[in-house]
Amino acid sequence: MDKSVYKRQFEENKDHWWFESRKKIVQNILKKNIKKKKIKILDFGCGVGINLEMLSRFGDLTAYDDNKIVLKFIRKKFLNRKIRFTNTINDKKKYDLIVAMDVIEHINDDKKIVEKLNRKLLKNGKILITVPAYNFLFTTKDKILHHKRRYSKESILNILRPNFKKIKCSYYNFFLAPLIIPTLLFYKIFNIEFKDKVEKKGNNILNYLFKKIFSSERYILNNINFPFGISILYLGKKK
Repeated sequence: MDKSVYKRQFEENKDHWWFESRKKIVQNILKKNIKKKKIKILDFGCGVGINLEMLSRFGDLTAYDDNKIVLKFIRKKFLNRKIRFTNTINDKKKYDLIVAMDVIEHINDDKKIVEKLNRKLLKNGKILITVPAYNFLFTTKDKILHHKRRYSKESILNILRPNFKKIKCSYYNFFLAPLIIPTLLFYKIFNIEFKDKVEKKGNNILNYLFKKIFSSERYILNNINFPFGISILYLGKKK
């Protein structure tokens, strides 16, 4: 993708109901579970950088993406922040916390990358991962976003269990699931194609309402696990 696409993506995502709500949910999970101050953090697969400001509040942040063009773009967006940018994780640097938000579903060998991320953690280090849920919801939207798969709670646990001790694993985006699941199934059954790689926030009123509904899960998710949802959140500790 060229820079104009990343610019559009950044502008759309920064107030998009999905990305803003996910960010607030993750922030609340981290606040409860990360007690140490000024930790070393890796944002693995940072994309256009919509989570960097939030994550940088927890400590010294390294932003990784394998795309040099997108890294060049987001460097300019965060000139006033002390964030390290890199396109490799093959160095000796290790971290207290690794965050991979909707990343590993893009990777062919998810087991191998999980093992690699485990090796990048310091002793007692933690990892937070989010992934899309349910393979039966895999549509052309997943294809255009270069997803290789979606996950069930059990399938993501099977991948993570050998390397991490589970602290929390829950479905989320629960409240909107009764609306989103039939919509995605409709797109799948009728093979409706998504062509734009940029997630558009759409109607301002709906965007506001969806954001209020989805982000409200942050007040609940620290204390319960949802039985189903559009995505899965996992927090674990290095074995």
